[in-house]
Amino acid sequence: MKDIQNYSLKEHNTFGIDAKCRRFIEFEDDDEAVEVAKILRESATPYIIIGGGSNLLLTKDFDGIVVRSGIKGHYFEEPGDRSLESGDRSQESVARMTCGSGEVWDDMVATSIKAGYYGMENLSLIPGDVGASVVQNIGAYGVEAKDLIVSMEAVEIATGQVVTISGKDCGYGYRQSKFKQEWKNRYLITHVTYQLSTSFQPHLDYGNIRQELEKKGITEPTAQQVRDIIIDIRNAKLPDPKVMGNAGSFFMNPIVPKDKYETLAAQYPTMPHYEVDGSYEKIPAGWMIEQCGWKGKSLGRAGVHDKQALVLVNRGGATGAEIVALCDAIRKDVKTKFDIDIHPEVNII
Repeated sequence: MKDIQNYSLKEHNTFGIDAKCRRFIEFEDDDEAVEVAKILRESATPYIIIGGGSNLLLTKDFDGIVVRSGIKGHYFEEPGDRSLESGDRSQESVARMTCGSGEVWDDMVATSIKAGYYGMENLSLIPGDVGASVVQNIGAYGVEAKDLIVSMEAVEIATGQVVTISGKDCGYGYRQSKFKQEWKNRYLITHVTYQLSTSFQPHLDYGNIRQELEKKGITEPTAQQVRDIIIDIRNAKLPDPKVMGNAGSFFMNPIVPKDKYETLAAQYPTMPHYEVDGSYEKIPAGWMIEQCGWKGKSLGRAGVHDKQALVLVNRGGATGAEIVALCDAIRKDVKTKFDIDIHPEVNII
């Protein structure tokens, strides 16, 4: 177990902000997680739980304890003809993959495909750790983590008990879960189990996946080909945080009532949108930010990426406060132009 005082978090946030915490603890197995829970219970010091830092913006030093999972490893259950937890795929032959919460998410996507188990491929190249998939309900290209999560093992901080939590009980919504609300800082997640399929059924109709495959002459792609295309798409529009600090998509795409969407569609006929259900539509926040003229612009040392307006970047030496100031300016302009509130997806500390 790592236990370090006065620790810099620069390597633990993809914005590259050099903020410090009073104490940094990383647990590497279940027993250490129980020990860390005891430390947190007995300390009057505030604490936060982080993952890979790809969804974190630090605005100042944290006068408390920062906890992170370092649990690695994964294993598969043998596939069998049992029912899936949800969805219309209930009659498929399925397999389950259990991963340590400190594993890199994209490594597990690659591992599942290589092993011949499918379902994660549309979530390729999303940064962060496995544990964050449970908290954030990460999603991309029409797939969300909640579609795959069966359960998770965790240590309840208040009691030190090891518990199993069903994915059904996590209150999942768009980039939301109980872990971000009433369960915030309540559990140390140690392992996550995902349900995958032994037969590949591609999801190609979100974004420009199908078009990019057609450019390569691919009409019936393999899971690896879908993964490769998604990686290419993401690399083309998202900056490498090792080169330019960022947290990927900074804002959530707003979901608005159908009548609000129809009013805007009459004003902006080419406005992109995605139907959520019969009552709601999702409007890309990046498109609205671009319409407000922010794409490629800067406010001090913080800026909006020139290829994807949903991404805020550290152009060099920006503080967390500067990035927040840019965020606030963008939100104000979007509200003025579209009468829609957009909200950060990142956790601002």
